[in-house]
Amino acid sequence: MSLTAADLSLAVDHLASKLEELEPVLNSADSRLGDGDTGTMLARMGRGLADVDLESTDDLGAAFMLLTKATLASTGSSLGTLIGTAFMTFAKTTKGKSEIEWSEVFAMVDDAVVAMSARGKSAVGDKTILDSLNAIARSTESATDRDEFVTQARSGAQTALDELRDQPCQIGRARMYKEQSIGMDDPGMLAIALILK
Repeated sequence: MSLTAADLSLAVDHLASKLEELEPVLNSADSRLGDGDTGTMLARMGRGLADVDLESTDDLGAAFMLLTKATLASTGSSLGTLIGTAFMTFAKTTKGKSEIEWSEVFAMVDDAVVAMSARGKSAVGDKTILDSLNAIARSTESATDRDEFVTQARSGAQTALDELRDQPCQIGRARMYKEQSIGMDDPGMLAIALILK
């Protein structure tokens, strides 16, 4: 079983719907240490992604590049830039391919973590979205189909969220309130965990 542009289109529809639903929850989480707008930004990004016609191509690389452009056009936030960086990394890896095996996806996520780390000048362990994606890559190495991948990714994202909750934030606005950030979820990490539920 492989991942195709049609699968990607279904995933984007799910993502956009979940981000609309989660907007108030994520804004609330972000308001404790940030601007309180992460949910709104992600919902806007989701609407932009949903507007992309992924059925116009069967090239996964081209599809991911369309998602990159939609992400960067819909938000100028640092989180949006990192998500765009992930999509661009996926686009490079899948350029010219109409499908990839699910067993290859964890390595793509690994590559995205490296690119996002360089772009955001952050590292795994800083209590950011990178920790969620790193955990997803680690937990999905044995996945061979979509159901296995989603189940393992869900577990990895939740584990990362739980393990880092009691750590201080090291990056972004929340780094200025390290002590207060202990016991609170990073909004980006929370978003990934809730999207996968």
